[in-house]
Amino acid sequence: MFQVTRNGENRIDVDFAGKLDSIDMRIALDQLTQHAEGIEQGRMMYRIGTFEFPTLGAIGVELSRIPQLLRFIRRFERVAVVADQEWVRRVSAIEGSLIPGLTIKAFDSMEEAQAEAWLQE
Repeated sequence: MFQVTRNGENRIDVDFAGKLDSIDMRIALDQLTQHAEGIEQGRMMYRIGTFEFPTLGAIGVELSRIPQLLRFIRRFERVAVVADQEWVRRVSAIEGSLIPGLTIKAFDSMEEAQAEAWLQE
């Protein structure tokens, strides 16, 4: 499951669980791009349920769209990642340190209210 929702002028919410194949990845990336249109200095709430690694085909689709993904991510200043899996939260924090101009902060699912407050600061 991958769902993107526009939540106000400069925010999108993403809910993800499961595994993506190449078709799912294309749809997900298209949804992200479409919902991010017009956003500047945006915020993103990214809720991750049970995460399974994507298929090789899905990774190939993602790699082929790196320029599009870079344009997409530049629209955002903050991303709150809400996930129960510790390693997902750790990887999110590392990813945030690698992308200039973007702050990613990870929260446990019990801390969703804190994630919400942090996004609104």
